[in-house]
Amino acid sequence: MLAGTTGLPKGVLRNAGGHAVGLNLSIKYLFGIRGPGDVMFCASDIGWVVGHSYIVYAPLLVGATTVLFEGKPIGTPDAGTFWRIVDEYKVNVMFTAPTALRAIRREDGDNTYIEDRGNRGGLKTLRALFLAGERSEPSIVRMFQGLLAKHCAEGAMVVDNWWSSESGSPISGLALQTGAVSDRSGAIAPLPTKPGSAGKPMPGFDVRVVDDDGEEVAKGNMGNIVLGIPLAPTGFNTLWGDEERFYKGYMRRFKGRWIDTGDAGMVDADGYVHVMSRSDDIINVAAHRFSTGAIEQAVTSHADVAECCVVGVPDSLKGHLPFAFVALARHDHPTAAVPDKTLFDEVQRAVREQIGPIASLGGMIQGRGMIPKTRSGKTLRRVLRELVENAVHGEPDKAVQIPSTIEDADVVEVARGRIKEYFARGGSETHKAAEGRAKL
Repeated sequence: MLAGTTGLPKGVLRNAGGHAVGLNLSIKYLFGIRGPGDVMFCASDIGWVVGHSYIVYAPLLVGATTVLFEGKPIGTPDAGTFWRIVDEYKVNVMFTAPTALRAIRREDGDNTYIEDRGNRGGLKTLRALFLAGERSEPSIVRMFQGLLAKHCAEGAMVVDNWWSSESGSPISGLALQTGAVSDRSGAIAPLPTKPGSAGKPMPGFDVRVVDDDGEEVAKGNMGNIVLGIPLAPTGFNTLWGDEERFYKGYMRRFKGRWIDTGDAGMVDADGYVHVMSRSDDIINVAAHRFSTGAIEQAVTSHADVAECCVVGVPDSLKGHLPFAFVALARHDHPTAAVPDKTLFDEVQRAVREQIGPIASLGGMIQGRGMIPKTRSGKTLRRVLRELVENAVHGEPDKAVQIPSTIEDADVVEVARGRIKEYFARGGSETHKAAEGRAKL
């Protein structure tokens, strides 16, 4: 079952035999887990597709050891939990979400835990750290790539990969085992990583980028990411008991020609896939379209920013402006919602330099524990966007739709409080909508 953050749950129907075949290939080819003696640590929950696929099915299909973990990357008991598990169980490949690494960076900004474990030689078995669930910003990939190069196995890599409940296995990534998948014979060096990219399409997945009419765009151009038919053996073929919803949700937009992933991004000149945001997270600024992912990438390039979520805030002149929610990589996190001018100016400069002046932030709010997420680690931008829009229209206390998949509903009220503080300190004069909202 696919939880669905905006609608009713969906039953993803796939062929069990095809799923097994695809998982058997991908855990060897992509993850480099070949069989007995290898140890896989997937820090997910078996209720999610990542969890049951790569905690249970795939490792057991090849006879490898799998680590089943109940807990969080921080607070159980501290931000060193993952590194302790790698050390104690001699993990070869770890698979987690970017959200987990952001949480670790936020709580352990000096990398004390991983440095301590690494300096004692406890991480030498780790060959790769795989990330999926949402986009991994380049700054966090580079940071952990440096730590892996320092403390882990020779050639250890951070590999971002992209997939969905519907695909059943990674759509794109970078294969660790590029020779024969049954053993180490014939192996050649993996392709180089590109921080910010989710690698290259995996066998069986035909990844294209098209415009709103379904026509392919040139390499390097933003568009809608779609999949050619048929999918790889792990992919779904319909929704349980609801063919009509399957067609409307995945096929109708491009008239049955492509499967719509709901993601926006590009494929670069080297064939690497860059997933920048959900299609409905594109911000239109004075007729210029920007992905939230690209702006978040620029914001998190600042050394003091541990985590960021960008949404569009209504603007009377440009329609919308990018608005950032940030958590800082500091033990002494400021209590004020409004960041100091120096920090804001430095972040703004990074956005202007990396994207352009037209993408300049309309505002920024700082704070801990205010970015809502699903239990699987996906950021709920829609909730923050709705809270900001309500504040712009003078209705900061108006109820917002909170999906049942949210990890902690109290976070929404923390965000609401931060937004109210921001608007009380001048935001209400800065942000004006182009038109009023009907009072219902």
